[in-house]
Amino acid sequence: MKKLVLVSLACLPLLNVAAQNDEPDLAMIKKIRQEGFNHSQVMDLAFFLTEVSGPRLNNSPGFRRAAHYTRNKLSEWGLSNARLEPWGEWGKGWELKRCYVAMSAPYYKPLIAFPKSWTAGTNGLQTTEIVLLSLSNAGDLDLYKGQLQGKVILLQRRDSLEPAYVADATRYSDEELKELANWKSEKQTNTGFSANTPGKGYTPVAGHHGKAETGERGGLSYKQLKQFARQEGALAILSAHPNGRDGTLFVQGGGPWAAGAAENFPDLTLAYEDYMMLQRLALHHIAVKLEMDVKTQFHTNDLQGYNVIAEINGTDPVLKEELVMIGAHLDSWHASVGATDNAAGCAVMMEVIRILKTLNVHPRRTIRLALWGGEEQGLIGSKNYVRRHFTDTLTQRYNKMGDRVSVYFNLDNGTGKIRGIYLQENKAALPIFSQWLAPFKDLGASTITLQRTGGTDHLSFDAIGLPGFQFIQDDIEYVSRTHHSNMDSYDHLQAADLKQAAVVIASLVYQAAQRNERIPRK
Repeated sequence: MKKLVLVSLACLPLLNVAAQNDEPDLAMIKKIRQEGFNHSQVMDLAFFLTEVSGPRLNNSPGFRRAAHYTRNKLSEWGLSNARLEPWGEWGKGWELKRCYVAMSAPYYKPLIAFPKSWTAGTNGLQTTEIVLLSLSNAGDLDLYKGQLQGKVILLQRRDSLEPAYVADATRYSDEELKELANWKSEKQTNTGFSANTPGKGYTPVAGHHGKAETGERGGLSYKQLKQFARQEGALAILSAHPNGRDGTLFVQGGGPWAAGAAENFPDLTLAYEDYMMLQRLALHHIAVKLEMDVKTQFHTNDLQGYNVIAEINGTDPVLKEELVMIGAHLDSWHASVGATDNAAGCAVMMEVIRILKTLNVHPRRTIRLALWGGEEQGLIGSKNYVRRHFTDTLTQRYNKMGDRVSVYFNLDNGTGKIRGIYLQENKAALPIFSQWLAPFKDLGASTITLQRTGGTDHLSFDAIGLPGFQFIQDDIEYVSRTHHSNMDSYDHLQAADLKQAAVVIASLVYQAAQRNERIPRK
């Protein structure tokens, strides 16, 4: 009994050390705050990623400009092995070279329009007419045979614009943050997004409009419509997103982008107000003429997909082989310059690295930054990276290399400041992050929820059992105005919020890199 007591007493100091291990380094946090708030470069980084690089559709010239810029900047800061790392064949790049759409009769009016991605052009300036199709099922297409040659197709809409009674920009209220913190898994009824921030997995529904349009009517798919339009010799199809308003249009696309795939039929998204004007004129049998000149270019000289990777090498003799990873996706859609989705996340994560390098931090673990390609088409860059490096193909869990990953932090929900973190139901991580976020209550970043969130690159890590986390962010205008829209521009970035995010993440990365143990798996 005496021996047992002595053993128990001997263990007490070790237990005490373990308990204190997650107490944040307040002296380092003070340095991080001073550097991050007083000498931030986050907006300059965002400028080069957006207005200098341009739209960053995967494998496009804009994506390549941004990838080379980030690699060179990371090398300039002294990171190790900064590189563009291929993750497998992607397919064709695509670039919009010109887009002019205007109504020339019954009078002249320029129209707000963007082609969807990977579409063909119009072979120069075309003067054309519109045909309004009223379809309830696939059989109704036969009614329009022989009428579409050289014409532009509109599908009749039955929704209407209603006044917007709520502000575009929102932040989390105290009540909403409390609800997130108190979340229990048995109460989960959605994909993991909060009530006021649907986030990356959001599917637009009726909101500003009386009724949302769907992509299929009576068994008629949009793909069938495009096939019919091509067969009948139509010039293009126009559509309007159900949540578009005030000149904001949401436009993306979907390919095909495979090397041998045919060019997508010319398919343009029109501002809602312009679309409904054309529809009303057609319903009143007033002749409408359009001028349309769309030029696109496909790029096939390099079909590989790429991520940008760079590291701060670890210094601990044992722990330097382990990884603390941070990331954001570099690619965007093409109607604007992808500022909130997701140059904001890339600029913040680069700023995190800059802060740590400037402070001459010597982390015990290696800190690895990844800027992903192909996220907008299904997390393809991060999925392939995780599959190649960290996945056991038999068990679909992490392999020996994956076991060296302590944690992955992701940022990809717009420009809003960090309010806390989603733990993906990793209960063992909760006491750790409770301590690490405690010093940031004054910055509004202390909410911890076990709730899952989806739709972005942390899922590639979470899927094989590695701790992958996305931060809770204020929505600002992400869903209402900027996400995948022509308004996703530099001017919609919030400098103070991005500085706050970089400071919070830099602190968490430092704590994770110095911690005795890896972040626990769930």
